[in-house]
Amino acid sequence: MEAVNPFWKQYIAKVQLDVSMAAYSKVSRAWQEHDFVPEFNKMYFVLEGEGYLKVGDRTYYPKPGELYLLPAGELQSYGTISEDTFGKYWCHFTALLGDLPLFRLIRVPICIRPELPEEMADLFRQLIRYKSSNALTAELHVRSLLLSLIAQYVEQSGPVQMNLSAAPSHDKMGHVLSYIDNHLTTNMTVEELAQIAHFHPNYFIRVFKHFTGLSPIQYINRQRLEKAKDQLTLTELSVAMVAESLGMEPAYFSRMFKEHTGFSPRGYRDWVMRQNPI
Repeated sequence: MEAVNPFWKQYIAKVQLDVSMAAYSKVSRAWQEHDFVPEFNKMYFVLEGEGYLKVGDRTYYPKPGELYLLPAGELQSYGTISEDTFGKYWCHFTALLGDLPLFRLIRVPICIRPELPEEMADLFRQLIRYKSSNALTAELHVRSLLLSLIAQYVEQSGPVQMNLSAAPSHDKMGHVLSYIDNHLTTNMTVEELAQIAHFHPNYFIRVFKHFTGLSPIQYINRQRLEKAKDQLTLTELSVAMVAESLGMEPAYFSRMFKEHTGFSPRGYRDWVMRQNPI
């Protein structure tokens, strides 16, 4: 899968998931519905039989071993075509980034053929088991298993296509985060960053926190500390020189570094060297 902007990796990880149903079904001959628009996504892993699925103006005739992802909000139909009906694992779920459906932002094909079909079937079996469980941790397992299903689907779909027109502010925030990463040694202001996104500063702060979970200054400091970790690990620069390279006073840098990692900068460097002896 091709590399993407780190912002998108962080943002997509915030997806909110909810599985409403999960089961295995050998559908009846009467299984059919025409021209409806579901509010949820559907995932079908076909094990046997035949029938058809229609999404938009394209009709599919699934074969055993194929996995289908039918996105919410698109016109769909389905039905049988013979007595040999589908036997399939399936689930209905929502996947939202804020109020934006995940599969409006990420464009994936309707169908893939999983590389490891038995592993895929096992994920569905576990999802079905935990969805019907009353255990305290059942929903944690359900979320984890659905994340695995979605991740494998996206990974095996080929190059990722981002539909930035679905949410223009996403693209603007990506530019802001790239700007931050390229200017970590300078003193950036909220007004300066807001201007890049063409937002009012107060609105920019709200949008920024929605996308990153942090205020602009918290995010900037976190990125500086991540860069500091690399410099402490990969170079022989002194702590004072690392702090200077990030435009920070050494005492403030050391205090913030320890709050972030639990180590002093020197302690962190020593710990990494012990973990990775030459």
